[in-house]
Amino acid sequence: MSADFRRRRLMSPDEAKVFNAAEQVVKQVGLKWRVMAQVSLGEILASPDPRAYAAVNSKRVDILLIASTGEPVVAIEYQGSGHYLGTAAARDAVKKEALRRAGVAYVEVTPDHDFADHLTRELSRIAGAKRPSLAA
Repeated sequence: MSADFRRRRLMSPDEAKVFNAAEQVVKQVGLKWRVMAQVSLGEILASPDPRAYAAVNSKRVDILLIASTGEPVVAIEYQGSGHYLGTAAARDAVKKEALRRAGVAYVEVTPDHDFADHLTRELSRIAGAKRPSLAA
């Protein structure tokens, strides 16, 4: 009970820019999706295989878009300039495959992208491919 706490930033400054761009694009495209940050895969994915679930349980996606039904629709990952250090590529591959198998779209954003332009194109494409209940 005597421990001190301090605030920590939830997103890097660039992740926050992507988050803000995603919110604007969702509104402009007319999607009824909600934008969330730093969502644990253990909260949005399930597997009957305990080892498979353990492999993703503590991983997070930078940004998650959910339908009005609460179902996850799109995971957005910001791949900054220093992202692919160490085992990051392998960790991302596990996330990407688990999301794909669960039917959640995966969008990568890099510093080279115009965030709003890239997300407008990708989210419009994904919304057109999703069943009506998730695209609304």
